[in-house]
Amino acid sequence: MLWVKAFHIIFMVTWFAALFYLPRLFVYHAMSSDAISNERFKVMERKLYFGIMTPGAILTTIFGLWLLFDYGWALYAEMGWLHLKLMMVAVLIGYHIYCGRIVKAFKLDDNQHSHLFYRWFNELPVLLLVAIIILVVVKPF
Repeated sequence: MLWVKAFHIIFMVTWFAALFYLPRLFVYHAMSSDAISNERFKVMERKLYFGIMTPGAILTTIFGLWLLFDYGWALYAEMGWLHLKLMMVAVLIGYHIYCGRIVKAFKLDDNQHSHLFYRWFNELPVLLLVAIIILVVVKPF
């Protein structure tokens, strides 16, 4: 089980690296005004989203479910920290999907937000990461 836990953490770090970096690319893309930069950001966003972020999310989820079922849901069923963590992971998955919609909007030259929106948007995964780590390590409930 330690190998499964290790791979869960490795892919979680990969996923979060992309969750932190992609919205930063959105900031710079929203500020770009020339065609060359615009096209460069489209390529970077697509490769990051589909090549790193999505595989990281999928593998994090697979290894996380493996841990959940191997340790036994019944063991943790009454532990509030786990339920809260899983809700936060669900929010992260929604955030991930929304990032994909933004990648598509930029691809179609249909961005609807300013660079300031993306600067604030970039903070949500940081807050969720801090909360999830505290829940998993401290198990306050």
